[in-house]
Amino acid sequence: MQAKLLQGKELSQKIQEEIAIKVQELKAKGGRAPHLAAVLVGNDGASETYVSHKVKACERVGFKSTLLRYSDTISEGELLAVVDELNENDDIDGFIVQLPLPKHIDMAKVIEQISPKKDVDGFHPINFGRMAANMPAYVPATPDGIIEILKRYKIETRGTHVVVVGRSQIVGTPVSILLSRAAYPGDATVTLCHRHTKDLADYTRQADILVVATGIPGMIKGDMVKKGVVVIDVGITRVADTSKQSGFTLKGDVDFDEVAPKASYITPVPGGVGPMTIASLLKNTYLASQKAIYRN
Repeated sequence: MQAKLLQGKELSQKIQEEIAIKVQELKAKGGRAPHLAAVLVGNDGASETYVSHKVKACERVGFKSTLLRYSDTISEGELLAVVDELNENDDIDGFIVQLPLPKHIDMAKVIEQISPKKDVDGFHPINFGRMAANMPAYVPATPDGIIEILKRYKIETRGTHVVVVGRSQIVGTPVSILLSRAAYPGDATVTLCHRHTKDLADYTRQADILVVATGIPGMIKGDMVKKGVVVIDVGITRVADTSKQSGFTLKGDVDFDEVAPKASYITPVPGGVGPMTIASLLKNTYLASQKAIYRN
């Protein structure tokens, strides 16, 4: 069996082209370009890369973007004040506070301070609750990207057994909710596994669709999946590699070489889920600019 690659990079480019056309039409009618702001605290290498990719994506589709940089010594109160300013700035349609944050700042407090109307990351409890209730909401970008991959590749989900490994509020838990709802993609029976799940392989071998988001490189081996499984690998970790000029290689949570020969579809790392996350963030920002979720 030769697994078909779920090419998130190509799909993300297509979605960005679709958004760019909408922005052009918006401007032609006298409207203004959507405006996304990003708050970056400290100089974490991965965060720098992620934010850079988001800013470049904004340029590609014709969005206005603003990058606000702060030292990792910024106090929690000062960061909350920045969030308040962005909430009140009518020129900014949506904004993100790049995670992770320094340990002295309460991440939950910062997320709750963001206006749900501008929460294009989809992390605010109000957006999370609306998503769970199958109401209009800003869906977290990575789960939304996963749903879009399944939809655009026309992968059947109704009546399937989906196993999600990892229960974070950013990926695992929301994607489990989305795939169990009465919709397409959805209507699946979902098992959510985590670090306390006993005999994990007993569950992963049952999966028709396997979503893995743990941040543990190569944890899913070939003997942990069945033939024909659809694999969505969310993980991307820098692993030391002296053969590379950069000194590292990027690995997913799935051992690709072992699992791909048994899979029907699989996301590559890199080039799978990651680019779709950016496409979904842009989509949420466009929706925010059009007041498509919250009318006022």
